[in-house]
Amino acid sequence: MAKIKVGIAELAVARFPDSVTTLGLGSCVGVAIYDETKRIAGLVHIMLPAMDLAKGAEFNRAKFADSGIPQLLEMMLRAGALGRRLTAKIAGGAQMFTFSDKTDSVRIGSRNVEACRRTLQNLGIPLLAEDTGGSFGRTVEIFSETGLYEIRAVGKDKRII
Repeated sequence: MAKIKVGIAELAVARFPDSVTTLGLGSCVGVAIYDETKRIAGLVHIMLPAMDLAKGAEFNRAKFADSGIPQLLEMMLRAGALGRRLTAKIAGGAQMFTFSDKTDSVRIGSRNVEACRRTLQNLGIPLLAEDTGGSFGRTVEIFSETGLYEIRAVGKDKRII
């Protein structure tokens, strides 16, 4: 069994028996998509809510919820997943620092979570579970065998959703 590592603003797809993991989700969101029948799991490490935040003509689609999740969907379909069987789980979106400024620009974690939910809904992918918010970082792993999404955080009990 291989553990495929995904960095910030990266994505990957795994087939049984492999898993996909990412470290250091603070305000970022790890979006896991799964096809139970084919046992195909995908994970994208979302950094920002929308492509309109991109600077310059070229950008990494995996960085943004509104482009990274559709890109992961495309990869999963190419790997043999069937769209109507796909489900999703998300984790992350923490508010890592306290700011006196209460504007949207500092609420990046909650904005990321909202954008991920909206994008999944627009794509017709049901969101089955989430572990979001708080003020702590997370490490996550999606297992292609079961679709279980494991969430670990320092000083917290391991969660499986």
